[in-house]
Amino acid sequence: MLAIAGGTPVRQRPFPKWPIHDESDAQAVADVIRSGFWGLGGQNVAEIEKRFAAFQDASYGVATSNGTSSLWLALTALGVGPGDEVIIPAYTFIATAAAVLQTGAVPVMADIDPDTYCLDPDAAEAAITPRTACIIPVHVAGHPADLDRFVDIAQRHKLALLEDACQAHGTQWKGRGVGAYGDLGTFSFQSSKNLSCGEGGMILSNNELLADMCLAYRNCGRWEGSSGTRRVLGYNLRMTEMQAALLLSQMKRLEEQTRLRNENALYLAEKLSEIEGIRPLKRDERTTRHAYHLFIFRFDSEVWGVSHDVFLEALAAEGIPCSRGYVPLYRDPTFIPYGRSCPAAWPGIGDHLAKIDYQQMFLPVTEKASSEAVWLTQSMLLGTKQDMDDIVTAVAKLWEGREQLVGRRPTRRMGYAGLA
Repeated sequence: MLAIAGGTPVRQRPFPKWPIHDESDAQAVADVIRSGFWGLGGQNVAEIEKRFAAFQDASYGVATSNGTSSLWLALTALGVGPGDEVIIPAYTFIATAAAVLQTGAVPVMADIDPDTYCLDPDAAEAAITPRTACIIPVHVAGHPADLDRFVDIAQRHKLALLEDACQAHGTQWKGRGVGAYGDLGTFSFQSSKNLSCGEGGMILSNNELLADMCLAYRNCGRWEGSSGTRRVLGYNLRMTEMQAALLLSQMKRLEEQTRLRNENALYLAEKLSEIEGIRPLKRDERTTRHAYHLFIFRFDSEVWGVSHDVFLEALAAEGIPCSRGYVPLYRDPTFIPYGRSCPAAWPGIGDHLAKIDYQQMFLPVTEKASSEAVWLTQSMLLGTKQDMDDIVTAVAKLWEGREQLVGRRPTRRMGYAGLA
């Protein structure tokens, strides 16, 4: 009998908790406290900028307060502003769109690739207009968007390319770290991320001038090396020394954790693929290393004869934490009230108010993703082979007992887990 129907769950013990920490992390933070340099004046922020940039194969790093501010600062440094359009995927966290809106620009949502859930290059190119200033491919769940195509599209159309790599710590495309392909790349160190200090962010670049502009915008407009002379209207979006020290300590584990996530994810994908109506997202062969911030597989409700939400609820009842992931961004409450408008009606948007109708948007691949995706969090991939086998056993058990699920109504919606 299935657990949702009163049977014994496959699993009753928890998966690995996140974040993982030990005394060395506490000591790193304690050392900063004792130093008296909690903000400016310390060395940890500069060191994490250097180390993380090198880890992702970039020349420059700019540490920030969080991933959202990294996106906003990057767009500002790229000159994006009121009246501009920025192409983003419709399958992403709200921060991708919010950062665009904060500059006064208009987010133009395009559909995604059905195999990876990343922004579809063809859909993005079709969305380009004379107002387009930038494209933001998001490396969803840690899988890289097609960077070969996006670099080419950006160069041909003379557009800025900003990588949203907030879920892609350690991801490599053709042997090179993501975040180092676009003009700028952004990362988040929020609590759920593969590398975390609670909150925090990073901007990467191989362009010294753009990196300097990001530094200035982050640090109250002060241009580095010019005795604090303000050359831009900046903000205070700095990272603290305690955050940086914790990141430096956590980075010691990142390489091995990423290796283990890849090993377990590949094993899990192989085993789940043997079950009817279950298809893990494909891994592009050009992906040298996948961060696996999430492990996502597709559930075919027609094959199973069971609704998406009932499957998710039944899987959770078997002791496998899961969620349905994103809804299409144009159906987010941020956009719903505005109809034929834009959430930020800045001067300069002009005729966009009559052109963009978020309420009428329907992107078929994005819609399908929101009705078939099953998300497992990255910390689950830090478990043992037995942990992976438990996931497979639970899904297989549901398949064999699916008649117990047919006609069942969900008692709760297994929504997005808030993994910013």
